[in-house]
Amino acid sequence: MNIGQKIKQLRVLKGLTQEELADRAELSKGFISQVERNLTSPSIATLMDILQCLGTTVSDFFNDSPEEQIVFSQEDYFEKNDTDLQNTIHWIIPNAQKNQMEPIRIKLEPGGSTYPDNPHEGEEFGYVLSGSITIHLGSKTYRAKKGESFYFTADRKHFITSKTGAILIWVSSPPSF
Repeated sequence: MNIGQKIKQLRVLKGLTQEELADRAELSKGFISQVERNLTSPSIATLMDILQCLGTTVSDFFNDSPEEQIVFSQEDYFEKNDTDLQNTIHWIIPNAQKNQMEPIRIKLEPGGSTYPDNPHEGEEFGYVLSGSITIHLGSKTYRAKKGESFYFTADRKHFITSKTGAILIWVSSPPSF
């Protein structure tokens, strides 16, 4: 695992400069730069401080389980041609045919967000009709833009924001509102 690269990815995802992260962690910008370039290694205590400032935990940071796919683009879509029924089905979420969901339509004004939803049983799916959104899922964020879809299980705190405004279809099963 490349610790420095992973810290830099988290910092950039949070929209922080090296100086901002250094200030929050009470470290120098030069030290953060050296850590990100793997020129030095932080102590466990310092690493814990950095990770806390980045909104994650040590266990999440070192969890090497494969990253689940949350956002899907046209390259991920699956097409099924049924010659008997003379139709074509476009699955915009792989394996979505096994899920039960209830659709709603959401319009996010610029700077808007959805209410944070606590972990619950179920699934969440969405399709961005216009604009772009940020999906906040636990301590991670994912970006989706017009024509892209997202899917996740609802077992972590989650909400959606948009800096520029967006219109999307959001499907929740079972409904949680």
